[in-house]
Amino acid sequence: MTGFPTIRLRRFRRTKALRSLVRETRLSPDRFVAPLFVRHGSDRHEEISSLPGVFRLSPDLAVAEARELQKLGVPAVILFGLPERKDDVGSEAWAESGAVQETVRRLKDSTPDLVVMTDVCLDEYTSHGHCGVVRNGEVDNDATLPLLAQTAVSQARAGADVVAPSDMMDGRVAAIRRALDAEGFPDVAILAYSAKSASAFYGPFREAVDSTPKFGDRRGYQMEPGNRREAMREIAFDLEEGADAVLVKPALAYLDVIREARNRFDAPIGAYNVSGEYAMVKAAAKNGWVDEKKIVTEILTGIFRAGADFVLTYHAKDAAGWIAEGSLPL
Repeated sequence: MTGFPTIRLRRFRRTKALRSLVRETRLSPDRFVAPLFVRHGSDRHEEISSLPGVFRLSPDLAVAEARELQKLGVPAVILFGLPERKDDVGSEAWAESGAVQETVRRLKDSTPDLVVMTDVCLDEYTSHGHCGVVRNGEVDNDATLPLLAQTAVSQARAGADVVAPSDMMDGRVAAIRRALDAEGFPDVAILAYSAKSASAFYGPFREAVDSTPKFGDRRGYQMEPGNRREAMREIAFDLEEGADAVLVKPALAYLDVIREARNRFDAPIGAYNVSGEYAMVKAAAKNGWVDEKKIVTEILTGIFRAGADFVLTYHAKDAAGWIAEGSLPL
């Protein structure tokens, strides 16, 4: 006999211990990557109004934050830089004295086992806020490629373990791979932002790094949110060009993209639980509309259940702390 009443799926839901025994998706801090915003100076700790609990940090305080994350079991950070000055081509992105490059060097000196990832993009560094060289009012794809490659090489020279191009230029993975290999960095990995959509969820991030475009928008190079098949093409091309892992961004509204990518590709797949997703949770929790711990746990579980191998998330420190103290609500 099959089916009810012989089969009762509630039997393994009766107690917390039983539920834990058969849980299919588990949260672990060693699958989190914590984003850090870094800028020049020392002892700088600037709160970002739309990202409560997230700060712009000078390199010395970024090192201190990374040590705390590592103690909680978070194995990796990704760095986003704020320049001292901006220009039309974003030249501080590849400056050896840049905030990202300085922070990478300090992190590798003080926490050598930490995985240090670096964002490869020009939007934080350009005066116009776009992710590449602008000509005749549009981003010139091919003119941007050597600048992205130069940026990646400068970050690798500083000690980055993984460079992560987020610009969405065609051919940038191949250009970066060739440049890294030619400069003696064949072991530096590339995490490609392959399925990065033109999303409304990026607002708080743009405040954090002052990267809102001064004209137009980024729909000419970031993906159309409604295109899942195109996302698979982007991932396939980036892997062919030499990407070692790929990223889906944002995460929550794109869980189907994560799942399809997991079904199609054997490569490591990450997801970015982006600033707008984080800010919504923080705002709702502040107003008492949601239980922050429960909702963060459910969100991260959903992203991993969809198929992500690792998640870039501003919740990394809090979630790792809850795991360490054994207070996860699931």
